[in-house]
Amino acid sequence: MIDNAPTSPEIERILIVRLSAMGDVIHTIPAVEALRNAFPQATVGWLIEERWSDLLCAPGAPRRGPRSEQRPLVDWVHTVKLREWKNSLLTLPTIQQIARVWNDVRETRYDIAVDLQGAMRSAILARWSGASTVWGAAQPRESPASMWYTHPVITRGAHVVEQNISIAEAIAQRRTRTPPIELPRDPHSEARVQSSLAEARIRDFAILNPGAGWGAKRWPPERYGAVASALHDFGICSVVNYGPGEEELAHATERASAGAAVPLKSSISELVALTRRARLFIGGDTGPMHLAAGLRVPVVAIFGPTDPARNGPYATRSIVLRSSTSLTSHSRRSQPEEGLLEITADAVAQAARELLADSTESLHA
Repeated sequence: MIDNAPTSPEIERILIVRLSAMGDVIHTIPAVEALRNAFPQATVGWLIEERWSDLLCAPGAPRRGPRSEQRPLVDWVHTVKLREWKNSLLTLPTIQQIARVWNDVRETRYDIAVDLQGAMRSAILARWSGASTVWGAAQPRESPASMWYTHPVITRGAHVVEQNISIAEAIAQRRTRTPPIELPRDPHSEARVQSSLAEARIRDFAILNPGAGWGAKRWPPERYGAVASALHDFGICSVVNYGPGEEELAHATERASAGAAVPLKSSISELVALTRRARLFIGGDTGPMHLAAGLRVPVVAIFGPTDPARNGPYATRSIVLRSSTSLTSHSRRSQPEEGLLEITADAVAQAARELLADSTESLHA
């Protein structure tokens, strides 16, 4: 599994390459935690897209230096803006930004780079970092990416979190435990969320997330509204999380709930603060669902075309609902997958009640 692996004491600087998106970054954090535990004296940097950097560092906090509650995991956050740069590649401002980032990365003199994305662009960036050793999966998401690795690893495990951890274990040359993930705690976001909840008189609440990356994974908002009504009868308020372009989904959920659901648009840092306070999360295979699971919030996961064995909620109490007719596919269809539509609002509400009852019993145990 490991070919000519360097010995552990030689590794003093580690660069993680995982550019996006929310769920994938969350799935990567346990492997980085494992590397931190294996090499506690090492400097750990992370190369990430700017728009997801709040998952590693609170807004406005220093992106390098001693770790803190606002940047608990890594010593240096390097950010890129690949989408933006692609459209202005030959302009002076873009060239200057790229040079600045790349000078920072190369001047850190990383001993190893670890590509936990498995795409051509991430593999190339890992190789260009200047690290003499580049690790990645032997069978990455994009097959040609493996050509850029000096140390391809045959991963193990069904879930993507386990696969990422197996790469960390190959580097450390030993098995590691799976620690709880650490996310930044932004005091301003914490205060804003607490104020918003208090103003709306919301205490016990579930987060409903009707959005998804593409239509085939999107359970109808009218059914989320019906679930919110059922939770209201159970004494639980529903907060509807939504992102850019998902306003109509949120408002459709609110309308269908007869006022039982409250839409709340959040930044990434605010969503972290909100999720920490939730009793339950209900949603599909999305970044916010993986965020909830990472924070050990109970999850009702509504799955259609994607495989919960690989992408389901990890290391938290959960109930996964998926029709036996659903077939695994990553086709970016605009309409909900047929099997997904077989999951009823009653089934989701019943799963939610089970998890809420379990959590209540745990509190009183």
